[in-house]
Amino acid sequence: MDFITFRSDTVLSDVHLFQPNTRHLMVRLNAVGQPVFVSQFKILCNGENADSTSPPGSVCILGNEAVSCVPSREDDSSCVDVPKEEEDGVKEEEEREQREVLQSLLDEDGDLDVLRKPKDHFRTEEDVTERDRVYPIILSKGERVVSEDEEDESATNVIKIEHTMATPLEDVGKQVWRGAMLMADYILSHQQLFRGCTVLELGAGTGMTSIVMASVAKKVYCTDVGHDLLSMCERNVELNRHILEPAGGDLKVCELDWLGNDFCTDPNTEFSWTEDEVADLHNNATVLIAADVCYDDDLTDGLFRTLYRITSNLRNPSTVYFSIEKRLNFTLRHMDISCEAYDHFRSCLEDLRNITDGKMRFTLETVQPTFPQFFTYERIEQLELWKVTAKTLDRNMDSSAIK
Repeated sequence: MDFITFRSDTVLSDVHLFQPNTRHLMVRLNAVGQPVFVSQFKILCNGENADSTSPPGSVCILGNEAVSCVPSREDDSSCVDVPKEEEDGVKEEEEREQREVLQSLLDEDGDLDVLRKPKDHFRTEEDVTERDRVYPIILSKGERVVSEDEEDESATNVIKIEHTMATPLEDVGKQVWRGAMLMADYILSHQQLFRGCTVLELGAGTGMTSIVMASVAKKVYCTDVGHDLLSMCERNVELNRHILEPAGGDLKVCELDWLGNDFCTDPNTEFSWTEDEVADLHNNATVLIAADVCYDDDLTDGLFRTLYRITSNLRNPSTVYFSIEKRLNFTLRHMDISCEAYDHFRSCLEDLRNITDGKMRFTLETVQPTFPQFFTYERIEQLELWKVTAKTLDRNMDSSAIK
């Protein structure tokens, strides 16, 4: 998609803007007439043995070998083992060759010497007819050459995501955002934290983060709202069975409306919850994630109300991870650069920490993004990861303390 038509309410994720065009494949139009694409996201290194103390995007540990994740000429996402001394030597050699080529083009005075064709450079008709004959080469049928995209079709290190691009603000969930990439990096860097867990994702969008989580966790509830978006999310689950089935994780796409009051359990409604699934969530869930979902104040308020309602009904203490991008915008109201959506998110976090209802206690901490980068995107300094620990207070202990 080389040319994108923007309207006043159009937004486009940087992930898609910088994704090579060869990785985009338009497959259909959705219910509202938006082009739908399938893109491939290659996992740069093996996250199983990733060193979580490494600088972002610098070193991943494959087996017992340290491999630098640097873009190669053939593939921007490949990992090549290049010692620093050898890399510096190659650069010096290339610079020396460039200087020699440039010097060969200069005359004695240092001016650029341009070679001009002689006036009689045109060949006569006899010369043309007497030129060497070129015969076509008939290639015998052999093994079919597999293209790079076809080769990646079933690779366990390639995630295929169906998505749209350049959507109105209300459809941003149909794109892949950097916050989802950051969350996926954290999951792959800390697999021991999520292995065997039951996880709930709030505002899953295309489902990419849930798919990454399901490659590690035991059960993942991938939730959002809107039939078109949930259908896209479910198709992405099917597109990535080659990753999910070997891992053995279970991923279920369900509807969860933050502006509603409860789970939809109507059996006649698609993407509804069963009573057993709601019970399983309350009895076993210990992790909740939300990747870059705070862009509207009303929805953010609904998110935190839903978060409190669910965590207060969980049997076990839980940990919530938020990823968010601090987007800078110039507003006429302030006549200055501000981050209103981010500021409201931080205000909601503080309100959560300051709750003193005697039922729940929430503690906050920031997670420094010093873990390896497994996907190709720009990890800008405005990307943040927050960790919230939710714990139900002991009613008996609390009442005795009050006395």
